[in-house]
Amino acid sequence: MALTTYKQKRSFTETSEPTGGKASGNQLRFVIQKHAASRLHYDFRLEMDGVLKSWAVPKGPSTDTAVKRLAMMVEDHPYDYRTFEGLIPKGQYGGGTVIVWDEGTYEADGLEASDKKKQEKELLKQLAGGVLKFTLNGTKLKGSYALVKTGGRGENSWLLIKHKDKYASAADITKKEKSVQSGKTLKQVETSTTNIYGRTSIQPGTTAKDDKNSKKKIVNGPNKVAEKEATAGDVPATVTASAEEILAKAKKSKFPPDIAPMLTTLVDKPFDEEGWQYEIKWDGYRALAYVNKGKVQLRSRNNKSFNEKFYPVYDALKNTGLQAVLDGEIIVADDEGMANFGNLQNWRSEADGRLLFYVFDLLWLNGKSLMQLPLRERVVLLEATLPQDDILLLSKTFNASGTEFFATAEKMGLEGIIAKKSSSAYLPGNRSPNWLKIKTQARQEVVIGGFTKNEGSSKLFSSLLVGVYEKDKLVYTGKIGTGFNEKMQQQMMKQFKPLIAKTSPFKEEPDVNKPSRFRHNPPKAAATWLKPQLICEVSFREMTTDGVMRHPSFEGMREDKQAKEVVLEKVQPTKEIVKKATADKKEKTIIAKPAKAERKTFLNPSEETQVRKINLHELKFTNLSKIYWPKDNISKRDMLNYYYQAAPYILPYLKDRPQSLNRYPNGISGMSFYQKDVTGKVPGWIATFPYTTEGVNKNFMVCKNEADILYMASLGCIELNPWSSRTVKPDNPDWCLIDLDPGKKNTFEQVIKTAIVTRQILEAAGIPSWCKTSGSTGLHIYIPLGAKYPYEASKEFARIIAHLVNEQLPAFTSIERIVSARKGKLYIDFLQNRPQATLACAYSLRPKPQATVSMPLHWSEVKTGLKMTDFTIKNAIQRIKETGDIFSPVLGKGIDMKKAIDNLGGNGPL
Repeated sequence: MALTTYKQKRSFTETSEPTGGKASGNQLRFVIQKHAASRLHYDFRLEMDGVLKSWAVPKGPSTDTAVKRLAMMVEDHPYDYRTFEGLIPKGQYGGGTVIVWDEGTYEADGLEASDKKKQEKELLKQLAGGVLKFTLNGTKLKGSYALVKTGGRGENSWLLIKHKDKYASAADITKKEKSVQSGKTLKQVETSTTNIYGRTSIQPGTTAKDDKNSKKKIVNGPNKVAEKEATAGDVPATVTASAEEILAKAKKSKFPPDIAPMLTTLVDKPFDEEGWQYEIKWDGYRALAYVNKGKVQLRSRNNKSFNEKFYPVYDALKNTGLQAVLDGEIIVADDEGMANFGNLQNWRSEADGRLLFYVFDLLWLNGKSLMQLPLRERVVLLEATLPQDDILLLSKTFNASGTEFFATAEKMGLEGIIAKKSSSAYLPGNRSPNWLKIKTQARQEVVIGGFTKNEGSSKLFSSLLVGVYEKDKLVYTGKIGTGFNEKMQQQMMKQFKPLIAKTSPFKEEPDVNKPSRFRHNPPKAAATWLKPQLICEVSFREMTTDGVMRHPSFEGMREDKQAKEVVLEKVQPTKEIVKKATADKKEKTIIAKPAKAERKTFLNPSEETQVRKINLHELKFTNLSKIYWPKDNISKRDMLNYYYQAAPYILPYLKDRPQSLNRYPNGISGMSFYQKDVTGKVPGWIATFPYTTEGVNKNFMVCKNEADILYMASLGCIELNPWSSRTVKPDNPDWCLIDLDPGKKNTFEQVIKTAIVTRQILEAAGIPSWCKTSGSTGLHIYIPLGAKYPYEASKEFARIIAHLVNEQLPAFTSIERIVSARKGKLYIDFLQNRPQATLACAYSLRPKPQATVSMPLHWSEVKTGLKMTDFTIKNAIQRIKETGDIFSPVLGKGIDMKKAIDNLGGNGPL
């Protein structure tokens, strides 16, 4: 490169940067300048042939031999640039702050440093060959290095590599921030230097120009997008103003009722250009959020309301307390944080996936319009303003190499990247060359199993029918209708004709006329089947959840494989980084892996009837707005959402247990009834357990999985009542229980005291026990048996305990079975240990005011002040998350009942 390029990129009427200079001395010089332009980087310069050969190193040099830093070769710089430190005016090429980070002499490896001409000749030869090997003698950098030209990253792409020697180190050399020339950091130079190149009206501490009408022209920008842009005093490459200072200069404006989103221009390939910043192109729905004084409007790019459709985002925005207009993208993310467009289209509630709102722009804030501010300043305000949570997230801006960022996005299987000019204003409704989108494509080899021809078409064929092999079966993956011209079709038809078959080769014959979400009214087509021998390569956007390629395009035939070898190549979400340089050990993920997903809503708040798939079974939920707890305005939908969230905790206490269904189809104020026999009344996939009554064969429902829990809840089973035993050992309960059931004369304090005395008796005998609220009026105490004893033994064991407790608290407790004989006292019920007897299980709702929950307790919580209403549908899930399942020991190893009875001092059933 000659200095001609250097001079073409600069206006020397605006900046008095060096224009020449002559080398002196007998040794070659090098310099590394730290440069805060549109993005921070290091300029690595080697004296050669009278100029400074230059490379931009985004992450700076490294002394670690395992690290390879990307170095993009730029135009040659004049020799006098070697000592340049100060400010370049904003709006000029490379505008920003520069310091001399390191400098010294260097020589080609293996040659004497004193022979400068021989050195230069060898180095120029190495430069032309694409591999430079040299030794640096700097203040910070010492020892042997190499610059190696790379392929596939652009003609100017190189790698800066440290060779192994005594100067090699894993320490981060870039933490040495100060200039070797002035001893100052970038920030100190920016705020204090008087060495400001340009016009005399430029003041220290700023790079602003006094000419508000100056214009700049970018001709050879990214993808040859030409642009003329009038600026009113351009902004610094790096933002030094605080968020408060930026907001103060914004124009006052009323809250905007409607803004058409700024749009992007599609370009064909990534680029590296000063003054641009990059974002992930999220595969979702564009949305603008209008948040003002507690009111929220979440709207699509076509101004349709998303308030109900994406209610978790709406609710999260309401809780921010902002007065702002936000621009972003709504996605459904998988466990690695990757967006899945198919899941977003099918999203109805939080059970369908993790809904996220990635916010990338801030258009209005606290009475000020921000749209005329440069993007980089809007980003600063957004970062300072957005209260992030598990739904509202900041879409990160990456000041990285565009080509590298795109390569990483492509490798990760992202839809693409967005490039935005850092100085760009927000232009509503405008498809601007300041915002560019560059898409990636996934590729897959597929087997051609047939082709279609649309009715009335003159083409030889309209689409290819393709698939991949799964366990020797050809599985259909879609129709390919683009990517081939007439000549290609003629060649392909010659290959097809000998392979025409009468039957479909696919595992399941595809319906070639079936509408899809991408094409609602496809033309009528006829299929011709082929023997599955030909392979082609296809590019596509993504694989949908039903295994069909989205937006596929034919890329060419393949002849290097056998058809049977073609299987689906699944893209693995990686922890690959956005690398400002290549192959850096220290990784920073481009997409933050979300925290472990928590269950939230199962049914959305608007649709009265919803069909959901759980455990591979479709369940239909109806009358969802029906109020089940009238005084508390709690609906059937709320109940079902609770059981969806609580299901993993409840299931262990229901699994494989026959159920006694206590149904409240019209809520707690309506009529209720028990249902034991479900013969012929439940779907065929539900398990049952037989019993006989009065000579008639009947069946209990048996709970096996979460689908069964939600099915019972859909029937109006507010509470869930399982047996104490499982179907594998129906006569042997897993626990013995004591039900403390207060009478009319009892206070809840007396229930608590009875529970404490019960525990004291059990503890003294070495018997472990766990307590839970009934959710109604009493407390339940459980003792693990491990299914080792029959019901009769469990009942008699409980009888002994009940007698001992009653003996200590005769004034207000009773063990009389007949209610009238209890005389209003608290009943210590041991008869719940009979076969087929049931109690509401742990974490079950109860048909009581406030929708109370039967909640497991730490024994330390069983004390004065405990109330049944401490645990309700509104707080139970949060409680469970905090404590975990503290009741699980009830399902563990059972006690030695004989030893326990001996310790109690009684004569028991064994």
